Amino acid sequence: MQYTIDRFEGNFAVVELENETFVNIPRSAIPSEAKEGDVITVMVDKGETEKREKRIKELEDSLFVD
Repeated sequence: MQYTIDRFEGNFAVVELENETFVNIPRSAIPSEAKEGDVITVMVDKGETEKREKRIKELEDSLFVD
């Protein structure tokens, strides 16, 4: 999914979604170097998700030892 930064308003970036609607995203949630007109790509990182799930499972298992 891609968002285009339309403009900045205070602490928010107003971005245009692929379906041509506009939403506000906190400025802190986008790269600091981003500027009006830039395209932001959002994706799911399945590999990172799996690594974190595994780490959480390991932590849980270490807490609840029989």
